[in-house]
Amino acid sequence: MVLKHNVLAVAIASICFGLCTVAHAGSTPVGSAPQQDTQAPPSKDDKAGTKKASTNKQQQLDAKKLQAVQVSGFISSIENSTALKRNASTIVEAVSAEQVGKLPGVSIADTLGRLPGLAVQTVDGRPQVLTIHGLGPDFSTALVNGGQQVSTSNNRDVEFDQYPSSWFDNVVVHLSPEADLIGQGLAGTVDMHTIRPLDKSGPEAAVNAKYIWNSMSQLANGSGVSNSGHNLNGVWVDQFANHTVGVTLGVDLEDNPSQIEHQGPWGYATDANGDAVIGGSKNYGITDSLKRNGLLATVQWQPNEFYTGTIDVTYDNFKETQQAKGMEFPLFYSSAQLQPGGVVVPDPHVNGGGFVQSGTYGNVKPVIRNDYNSNSARVYNFNWDNKFTINENWSVDAAANYSRATSRKVELESYSGTGYGSSGGALDTVGFQELGNGLLNLSPSLNYTQGVMLTDPQGWGGGNDVVQAGFINAPRTVDYLANLRLSVERSFASGPFSSLEFGVSNSRRNKSYHIDQAFLTLGGGTLSGGNAVKTAPIQGGSSCDPLSWMGIGPELCYNPFALIDNGSLVNVPTFGSNTGTPPNWTTHENVFTPYFQLNIDTNLGDVSLRGNFGMQAQHTAQRATGERVAPGSAITGNAIELIPVAGSTSYTRYLPSANLIFGFTDHDDLRFSAARTLSRPRMDQMNAGLGVSGNVTLLQSTNPNQAFFSASGGNPKLTPTMADNYNVSYEHYFSGPASGFQCNSADQKNSDLCRSGGGGYFSVSGYFIDLHDYINPNSSFLYNFSPFLPFTLTQAQLAQLGTHYGVVTGPTNDGHGYVKGIQGTLNLPFNLLTPVLDGFGTILTANRTKSSLVYAGNSTAITVPGLSKWVANGTLYYQHDGFEARISDSYRSNFLGEVSGISATRIEQTLKGGNTYDAQVSYTFESGRFKGLTLIAQGQNLSNKIFTTFQNNDPRQVQTWERYGRTYSVGASYKFK
Repeated sequence: MVLKHNVLAVAIASICFGLCTVAHAGSTPVGSAPQQDTQAPPSKDDKAGTKKASTNKQQQLDAKKLQAVQVSGFISSIENSTALKRNASTIVEAVSAEQVGKLPGVSIADTLGRLPGLAVQTVDGRPQVLTIHGLGPDFSTALVNGGQQVSTSNNRDVEFDQYPSSWFDNVVVHLSPEADLIGQGLAGTVDMHTIRPLDKSGPEAAVNAKYIWNSMSQLANGSGVSNSGHNLNGVWVDQFANHTVGVTLGVDLEDNPSQIEHQGPWGYATDANGDAVIGGSKNYGITDSLKRNGLLATVQWQPNEFYTGTIDVTYDNFKETQQAKGMEFPLFYSSAQLQPGGVVVPDPHVNGGGFVQSGTYGNVKPVIRNDYNSNSARVYNFNWDNKFTINENWSVDAAANYSRATSRKVELESYSGTGYGSSGGALDTVGFQELGNGLLNLSPSLNYTQGVMLTDPQGWGGGNDVVQAGFINAPRTVDYLANLRLSVERSFASGPFSSLEFGVSNSRRNKSYHIDQAFLTLGGGTLSGGNAVKTAPIQGGSSCDPLSWMGIGPELCYNPFALIDNGSLVNVPTFGSNTGTPPNWTTHENVFTPYFQLNIDTNLGDVSLRGNFGMQAQHTAQRATGERVAPGSAITGNAIELIPVAGSTSYTRYLPSANLIFGFTDHDDLRFSAARTLSRPRMDQMNAGLGVSGNVTLLQSTNPNQAFFSASGGNPKLTPTMADNYNVSYEHYFSGPASGFQCNSADQKNSDLCRSGGGGYFSVSGYFIDLHDYINPNSSFLYNFSPFLPFTLTQAQLAQLGTHYGVVTGPTNDGHGYVKGIQGTLNLPFNLLTPVLDGFGTILTANRTKSSLVYAGNSTAITVPGLSKWVANGTLYYQHDGFEARISDSYRSNFLGEVSGISATRIEQTLKGGNTYDAQVSYTFESGRFKGLTLIAQGQNLSNKIFTTFQNNDPRQVQTWERYGRTYSVGASYKFK
């Protein structure tokens, strides 16, 4: 009883004492303990390399305070990463900081995308989301110091560009799970570790600054954007009170610009000759800026060998702004006329037809676009971890995590042209040419800086009884997750098992999504009332040239917010959602997870065996709410009545896992893993709402599959996609000294790097992921919409309605399939070949993946979304006497990925693969008055890769075409000694 009270008192006092000690203890030096530049912090992945319970724990604690490995630069990052991988008790990939506050790569997403088995998808010119073993971001999770992360998107996928890379000491990607890994993903788990101050042997501090610019000139002007930016970050680590209190403080200030040449073809129609031809295209010159302010604080308290308390707090406030200027050209899918005489080439994808490569359209009525997009988000994380050592056999870990993200987006469209509707204003003749790189080149003949007015050039708002001069989407999300975890570990002095761990975790997650939508009109009147203003002058416009890269001359540009402020543009609410997705929803999840895990450390003759096996039992109770149109409702005051709906379910899933590592020699390991994993449904798919849409062009159709009514919604009774994962990996670690430094005896006891050496490695691995209960996002059935009438229809329109039936689409658990692949990695320092090449090295990795996915009622197999058949990365580096240089190539083949669609929805398209080259060169002063100073220059996307999506397995039938230009930066880093 006394022991229980003492343990509780220590836990309660840990926060106050840690903060108060920092405030009053001052900057007491830690004696003469030598410094280190980077050191992978001990973690649960070190279990296989630790001594058994008979080892004196006080000696281990003392060893932590005496770490003295003096390493820096890219080679140190490689060697620490290799050590993390080699000593892990599961199959992992890892990346470690080059020095405090500096991960290799231009961002954390870019860095992770170069690891074996991983690939990155670029969004708006920046690496953002990850694919692991061919499975997209929906199938992996992210942790910070073991705490699961929420997302700023309308789903679960974590956008990694929201995390400043300067915060992290290392990142471990678990490709195979273990039972004590809470918050694990189906394909993998990204665990990001911030700096632990008491794991450092002494004070450390660094400041990093760089200037950033893009090779392309600024495409669109406006507030909040430019063609240049900066990043300034600093990290300070110190220890106090005789190395019993440690503090880490970090700040990261970033303004990251990008330029985007964007083209979004409408699709490809079939002309009178049966040939495929461009149907229209939306084109922009976009200038994008991401501004982010991040703060990190860590306090550790270790008053004795029995207790260590750690508090982590991170705060990230960022805003991405896009100014988008351009023109939309309705072509075949409008009243424009395709002229005879075009150039047609054979097209094997069109039965009996060809592909119109170039030609001319007449009677074209372009829509001038002056758009604006922004995303303002805040991400908070709090972690409180308490480790208690009861005695040499028993230890307890109690942790609390809280992650919260809020996001508000504004997507504003503004239209102008030469007159209202297809019959008003000037008509143009436009030539077009489909270029070999997927770019559509257009050549209009009119001058679009003259005679331009605010209007609805194509009459798009006529079906909604308004003059639509623009549109606003304003979605916002709030996502939070709270988790409590208690675990107990019993160590064994002898026998095949090193320890038994068991515990329980309980998490609650809530996410809400709300979207405001409005038409922008010229006075708010209706067409049926005869009081709608159809055109209005533009005040404050000026000539700009955002589309010269595709052959289009200047146009009239203006600030749409100024026109809203002066009353030229007036908001009118939409009549419900303008897409099939329900407008507003919330989801609630409560996950209760007991688990146990046995850790193995033994020998089978001359073969060592380590690893673990165990099981999680996850019980989930989920509930979702949404909205749908009220039965029998009609338009009232430009709105239609919506009513709340809700649904819920609960389920239990058992997740066994086993990881076995056979050590045949000191340099050869064979790893095997088998586990059952799950991926929870997308949160937008879980919502209970039903978005009902009406298409007036199909009003008289009697075909239920192509009728006036249609709807889409979520399914609150969805259960997770399940998978049985099998992984095998053979790893050979080359013998050789760790480069650039020597390890003393104290280092050997505690340092992953010193235990493992720094000689590089070769590995080959295979994996098979058997998928079942896979979520089909577009299951459909016929539905009688009679209860919803009159909906938006007048009495006259009701009399013309061809059928009351229509199609409802929504997600169900009716898919199954597999992902399988093989990968190889070579991490080779060239000094293993000859001393002449000391300092040179290479990292090469290649991954070949196949997949098959089948939905109920459709026997045709498709590729799993997000999967590239081939992913390869290569880095060649050199480091010597403070000089560093490296160049990297990242390649992935075509894959099915997610892009942004109408009204902030996410849609799937086939993305074209290709190569991306990055390079970096730096020099560190190792002596003299500038000692500790590093000068850095780097370039990203040096190949100026074009981002393309396409349809029908035909790269010429482009759906999205973007070019971002090359991004350069120069900067300096100073590490305080």
